Amino acid sequence: MRATLMYGAGDVRVENVPDPKIQQPTDAVVRVLRACVCGSDLWPYGSMPATERGVRMGHEFLGVVEDTGADVSGLNRGDLVVAPFVWSDNTCDFCAEGLHTSCRHGGLWARDGIDGGQGEAVRVPQAQGTLVKLPVAEDSALLPSLLTLSDVLCTGHHCAVTAGVNPRTTVTVIGDGAVGLSAVISAKRLGAERIILMGRHKDRTDLGRDFGATDVVSERGEEGIERVRELTGGDGTHTVLECVGTLPALQTSLGVVRAGGTVSRVGAPQYGEVPLGFPEFMNNITLTGGVAPARAYIEELLPDILEGRIQPGRVFDRTVGLGDTPEGYRAMAAREALKVLVTP
Repeated sequence: MRATLMYGAGDVRVENVPDPKIQQPTDAVVRVLRACVCGSDLWPYGSMPATERGVRMGHEFLGVVEDTGADVSGLNRGDLVVAPFVWSDNTCDFCAEGLHTSCRHGGLWARDGIDGGQGEAVRVPQAQGTLVKLPVAEDSALLPSLLTLSDVLCTGHHCAVTAGVNPRTTVTVIGDGAVGLSAVISAKRLGAERIILMGRHKDRTDLGRDFGATDVVSERGEEGIERVRELTGGDGTHTVLECVGTLPALQTSLGVVRAGGTVSRVGAPQYGEVPLGFPEFMNNITLTGGVAPARAYIEELLPDILEGRIQPGRVFDRTVGLGDTPEGYRAMAAREALKVLVTP
């Protein structure tokens, strides 16, 4: 089959790799219908050292079950399923606590011999605990929105939930990428009436307004902080959803959060130290967030997509075939595309 590999910064290729097969009785093989390029894929795309063998890519996909191992129940050939971006057994103590990303028997796609999602098919370990069946047909117009359950929507939801967003809280969302826009959807879904979106790409912030943002702040740095403070009577917002992962984004978050407020970060951090000093201590600022346990949220969010209350699939503004995945990476890195859908 064909799959996407990265050989170094800016070097993405689609090559033939071995077809996935059942290796463990808990495995399934899924034929991929939709995959995508994640913003986190752009970090190695910009900085990965050159390699001779290349590494498999992709951690967001949905598809059709083609085969199952002897110990897999509840899944059958022909079932349409979505896979969270971390595979897990859904039975260990961490999974029972909703922390599937720390599953004792789980792991990451495209690591340690596991297939990546940007390919024609995937061997899914711990398939019974990982895969969630979708009650739609293979040609459903909802597939792009359902694919967001694999990562981006659940990540935005995790950001809002850990920040404590509710109808009584004001919200600032840092970042107008797909995760930031998903955080706007999630904050609106949880009842927030004031949602300030910080971003400077008008096509994206316009979509953010459609999703529920009440204000847009295009300024950055100290100017952006001052603008948010102006909009909130000098106080800042109760919650801040940091969806970028850079140190300036975190510094902005700490600059716009209200005393007693919470900053939740879900952007993959590109820094090693967090600037929480005496001022943040005196203002009782809480820093939370982390990697989203998507598997814990899928059943909760799925009905809103099926019933049309939210349309997170609108974050996909470009579609490429599998062979053009390298172009998808280039377009996203160049900010010519918000999020690229891949159709094997």
